[in-house]
Amino acid sequence: MSDEHILEEWHTDRRAYIRDHLVIAAVGAVATCLVLFWMGNADWWVGVIAAPAALAVRGVYLASEELAMIWQMTPQEVRGSQGKRVALSEIEKVRSLGSSVQLVTRGGDKHLMKYMSNPAAVKTAVARAAGVALP
Repeated sequence: MSDEHILEEWHTDRRAYIRDHLVIAAVGAVATCLVLFWMGNADWWVGVIAAPAALAVRGVYLASEELAMIWQMTPQEVRGSQGKRVALSEIEKVRSLGSSVQLVTRGGDKHLMKYMSNPAAVKTAVARAAGVALP
C-alpha cells in the first residue's frame, strides 16, 4: 500500500469471522440433515456433525489469510491489501450483506469487503465518498 492520504482504514474482525462461520455451520447442519432425511437416508443425523466439522476446518485453514485483510479508502479509491482496487468514481452501489460490504461498479464488477466489525459504518463511509445514495 502506498503513502497516499488514507481517509479510512478497515481491518477484518475476528469476532465477525467466527460468528459468520458459526451461522453458516448451523444453517449447513440443518440443511444437510433435511436433504439426507428427504432422500430417505437413515443416517440423516450425520449432517449435525459433518457440516460444522467442514466449516471448522475451512475456518481454521483460511483464518490467517482472511483475518490479515486490510481495506483502505483514499480520496480516489478503495483498495484491499490483496491488491484489489476500486475507483470511487466507478462505484454505483454499496450494499451490506451480514458482516460484509459489497461494492458494485458501473461495469458490474462486485467486490466484497468481508468480516467487517461495523458494516453499516463502512457502507455509509464508502457511499458518501463515492457520492452514491443509500437506499
